[in-house]
Amino acid sequence: MGWFEVVGEDAIKNGTCTDIYFRRVVEVMERDGINPHVTMEVTASMLPDPWGVFCGLDDVIKLLEGLPVDVDAMPEGSIFFKNEPVLRVSGRYRDFAVYETAILGFLCHASGVASAAAHMKLAAGGRPVFSFGSRRQHPAIAAMIERAAWIGGVDGASNTCAPDGIPLAGTMPHAFIMCYPEQEDAWLAFAQGAGPEVPRIMLADTFSDETDEAVRAAASGATAVRLDTPRSRRGDMRAIVEEVRWELDVNGYPDVKIFLSGGLSRAEVAAYRDIGDAFGVGGAIANAPVIDFALDIVEMKGRPYAKRGKRSSAKQVYDLGGRRLTLPARTPAPKGAVPLLAPCIKNGTALVRPKMEDARERVLSRLPALAGEG
Repeated sequence: MGWFEVVGEDAIKNGTCTDIYFRRVVEVMERDGINPHVTMEVTASMLPDPWGVFCGLDDVIKLLEGLPVDVDAMPEGSIFFKNEPVLRVSGRYRDFAVYETAILGFLCHASGVASAAAHMKLAAGGRPVFSFGSRRQHPAIAAMIERAAWIGGVDGASNTCAPDGIPLAGTMPHAFIMCYPEQEDAWLAFAQGAGPEVPRIMLADTFSDETDEAVRAAASGATAVRLDTPRSRRGDMRAIVEEVRWELDVNGYPDVKIFLSGGLSRAEVAAYRDIGDAFGVGGAIANAPVIDFALDIVEMKGRPYAKRGKRSSAKQVYDLGGRRLTLPARTPAPKGAVPLLAPCIKNGTALVRPKMEDARERVLSRLPALAGEG
């Protein structure tokens, strides 16, 4: 172990980071010479919302390449619905059994974050949404969280360890304001000292009324004011924001935008999108409910085989112009149908490397059609 209680990449890659029962049953099966060829599928029988965003495939490919397995999956960033297989693994069970924990961990967590980000982006109705959840997550997984949020559609992220290509966004903490004699001193210092590429978004709710501070911040050079009012102090938040907008306008600052943050929920973003110009969202994205995927055997030695409550046989999901259909993989494809699961690994060799930008575009291209589906 190093300084912090985190698991190293080697432990994940070699399968030693797993649930103990996988190691135990592999030892028993090895003793008995049992190692059948199986096909297993990843599905979710329940979802937090009507649909989700498939994310985490890149890590699964890196995990399983080199093993004697075949993997088929939906492209990263695909929209999926409950009971649809999003990933399929075929091989001898003992060869990949210990990796089930990591496979599901990668997919459940990243898909949960990406799905929450996509639903939040829809709720914002075209207004920018930024991932501000760094302090609500373990720092060891900051890059994964920000990548998943970006794929889900956010317009930027606050963590400096976000993968390359994701715009970094952030304003200032209350502590910065409090370190100067007066709020104006802090705002002016920021306006004069931050790099030219940094937007002059000033925090305007540290000591006094939000409207008062917003107008004063605008006078100090703000191009936008951020209201980070905690839920415990909001009262009628809509009335507060409307008052801030009114006073900015009548005092000669109609171009100064209003940036809202502070524990925002999806419902609040939807409620304020007509009066807020942008949203910084923390826990509602970074701490989103995971997608409760499961990995189950659907074929044994090439024949349909499943436990109670699961549908046997390897399956394919088809898109028929917006309508979805799941059929046994060996069934001829319906005319005009587009198969969604495609080969990713063949006998241990990776065939694709998911690209973050492609996955993001896949999500954003589908969001308009999903606006009425929750």
